[in-house]
Amino acid sequence: MVQTPSGGAGNGAAATDTGLLSIGAVLNVLRAEFPEVTISKIRFLESEGLVEPRRTPSGYRKFSAEDVDRLGHVLRMQRDHYLPLKVIREHLEAMERGEALPLPALSRPGDGEDPADCAPETPAAARIGRCQLLAAAGVDEQRLAEWESYGLLAPVGDGVYDAEAVTVAGLLTELGRYGIEPRHLRAMKAAAEREAGLVEQVVAPLRRHRNPQTRAHAEDRTRELAGLTMKLHAALVRSALGVRLP
Repeated sequence: MVQTPSGGAGNGAAATDTGLLSIGAVLNVLRAEFPEVTISKIRFLESEGLVEPRRTPSGYRKFSAEDVDRLGHVLRMQRDHYLPLKVIREHLEAMERGEALPLPALSRPGDGEDPADCAPETPAAARIGRCQLLAAAGVDEQRLAEWESYGLLAPVGDGVYDAEAVTVAGLLTELGRYGIEPRHLRAMKAAAEREAGLVEQVVAPLRRHRNPQTRAHAEDRTRELAGLTMKLHAALVRSALGVRLP
C-alpha cells in the first residue's frame, strides 16, 4: 500500500517529502495489476498530461500516492474500456471538478464508424480488434497503416491484434514526438525478430516433447527468456549511450 506523502509541495517543486516514489518504484506497484506496463508507458502518460509527478532539483521524477492512483485509473480505463487518451483526460478533469461523469456508453463497432466511437469488446486470448486498437492508441487509420507498412505492427488474424499492440502503438507515438519516424525503427524491428528467433530456438525442443507438463513448461521458459532478453537489450542501449535512466 502506497502511503500518502505529508506536507506535499506543488507539482514541479523539489521533491523532498517522505513517501514519494521513484518511477521505478511506481512501476513495481503498478505491475501488480498491470504486468505489461513499462517506464516508457508511464513517461508517455506524463507527456500527455495525465499525471504530473514532482521533480527533484536534479530532475528525477517523484510520484505521490495520488499520482499512482491516477495512473492506475488511466491504465484501467485503457485496458477495460479501450478509451482514447483524450476521453480519459476529459473524464479525469470532470472527476477533479467533482462532476459525476459516467464513462461513455459506446456502441458496437461496425462498418463506417469513427474509430473514436468504437465499443470495447471482451478480448479473447488477449486479442483486440482494429477499431479498439485505434481508439486505445488515440491514432487514425493513416498512422496505423504507416506503422504496418514498416512491419512495426501487424494483425495476428483478420483485423485482430494481440494486446501488446497497444503498448507498441503508445511507444511509437512517444518516439515520434522526438522525431523518430517508423522508417528509423526497421533495424530495431529486425533485431527484435532475431531475439525472438533465438528464444524460439531454445524452447522448441520443449514444445515438441511428448510429456504435456514439459510442453507447458515451454511457455514459462519463453516468458523467462523474453524478460531476460529485454533486460539485456535495455542494458546494452544504456551502456552504448553512457546514461543511467531515472
